[in-house]
Parts: sequence; structure tokens; C-alpha cells
Amino acid sequence: MTKLTAQAAGTFAIAPTPFHDDGRIDEASIDRLTDFYTDVGCDGVTVLGILGEAPKLDAAEAEQVALRFVKRAKKLQVIVGVSAPGFATMRSLAKKSMDAGAAGVMIAPPPHLRTDDQIISYFKQAQEAIGDDIPWVLQDYPLTLTVVFTPAVIRKIVMDSPSCVMLKHEDWPGLEKISTLRNFQKDGSLRPLSILVGNGGLFLDFEMERGADGAMTGYAFPELLIDVVNLSKAGKRDAAHDLFDAHLPLIRYEQQPGVGLTVRKYVLQKRGIISSSAQRKPGAVITPQARAEVDYLLSRVARVDRRANLQPQSSAAG
Repeated sequence: MTKLTAQAAGTFAIAPTPFHDDGRIDEASIDRLTDFYTDVGCDGVTVLGILGEAPKLDAAEAEQVALRFVKRAKKLQVIVGVSAPGFATMRSLAKKSMDAGAAGVMIAPPPHLRTDDQIISYFKQAQEAIGDDIPWVLQDYPLTLTVVFTPAVIRKIVMDSPSCVMLKHEDWPGLEKISTLRNFQKDGSLRPLSILVGNGGLFLDFEMERGADGAMTGYAFPELLIDVVNLSKAGKRDAAHDLFDAHLPLIRYEQQPGVGLTVRKYVLQKRGIISSSAQRKPGAVITPQARAEVDYLLSRVARVDRRANLQPQSSAAG
């Protein structure tokens, strides 16, 4: 598989890690999930992100999950989240993932970073730890990670590290940040950089208009993300917003802290893609009332987008 570059664009699905009800890794569901992302037209998949429950895996399990996705994804660029408390663990997973055929890795800041100098120094050391030959993604997610990157800090990190080829932008509000970074590129102070956006797709409609190259998030209907990205790039603004607006209530429901991953896994289970909606403990459990609310939202989305017209829940085969 080709390595990730600053020209990367389109839709990279953030993959949940499928588990059996007893907490074991579900490799058959990993295979179905990978095939699903391929079949619907994703450009890539990102594994072991925050919603991949990576902190609940030990080092051997993280490697197991990453390599299973990489080896199954013949047509997708795979980005592996390698964030870890120590650089030795980060380096090991990065090397093994790339050796298996991953396109790149993603690094998030540890929550203790506070000053601009601390942030810049950390990512310089992280890039040195994984090696100059591995392309990497800078994850900017202050709502969860509590580390705030100014546009100037992002520019400094990117300009200091030629192997940083992508920003995963998840600031909120963050539209002005995208515009500022693109203006840096216009004035020549920032080199080319792929910007893919997250936050469950909550602001994807306007993020595309501000200059994002695509989406990197985990909404249960990646087809919607793909369509909005493509419609926006084609200049079909009203069509992009109309389709996005139909899904927005479900996207919003998925954005609830803690509960959102359970909702996403429940919908993927309803779609027959993963066998169980279980999170590894500690994790939220979807209640009967929440399931009923999600089913209602799906019925409303289905009035506009028939892909949301799901049959009553049944377990996936295999």
C-alpha cells in the first residue's frame, strides 16, 4: 500500500474495535467492517483512534487489531493510531503497522501538555521516536484531549516535521482555524497539508466549504460522509446540505459523550456489519429507551435516505 501524503483526500472512516459480548476482540467483525468500508467507497480507514477504544487494549491486542485491519484492507489506506504514554510503545506499534502495509500513523497529544513550547517539543520527540520515514497525522481534538493547538502551533509542528502530512481537525468551534491554516498556505508560510475533519461529521457541511479535504470520522453511515464530501467538491452546495441535514439529528445523537460509541456500534450491528454493539469495560451500555430513540431517528432519516431503512435488529452472520 502506498504511503500517506499531503495530497490525501476523501473519506477515511474511523473504525470502532469490534468486541464479542464477553470483551474478546471479534476478528470476523473486523473483516466485515473493513470490507464494508471498502464496498461503500471509503478512501481509507483509521484504526485504534479514540473511538477505537485503544486505551482498553494491551500492546499485543493493539497490534493484533491493527494488523488485522491492515491485512484485510487491500484497497484502503490504513492509518493506525499509535498514541501511547511512552515512545517505546509508540515506536513499536508504528514500525509493525508500517511493515504490515499501513499507509501512516496518527499521534494525539497527551493531556498534560499545556504551553505551546510543550506541545511543539512533544511532537518533535514523537516524530523522532517513530522515525523520519513514517508519515503521520496530527490529531487536534481539544474537546476530549484538553490540549489546545493554535493555528501557529500547528504550522510550527508541520514545518518542523516533513513527515507530518495530515491534520485531523476536530476543534469546536473550528471553522476559523481551517480558514487560517489555508491562508497560511496561500501566503507561503505553511507547506501543503491534508486536512480531514472529525467530530462525528457534525460540521462537515461547512468544514468542506472552508477548505477541508475530506472527512475522518466514524458516523454509522460513512456513505453520507462520502456523499457530502463529493457533492461539496462538485460545487453542489444545496444538495450537500440537504442530505447532510437529513442525517444531522442522528449525527447529533451520536455525539453524546460516552453514549455515542454505543449508538454507533448499535447501528452498525443493525446493519449486519458487526456482531455485537458491546464496548469493552468500562463502557456505556445502550438502554432499551435509547435503542428506541435511535430506531425512531433512523426511520426519519430513511424518509430522505433509504440507506437508513434498516430491518429489525439481527445479529451478523459468522
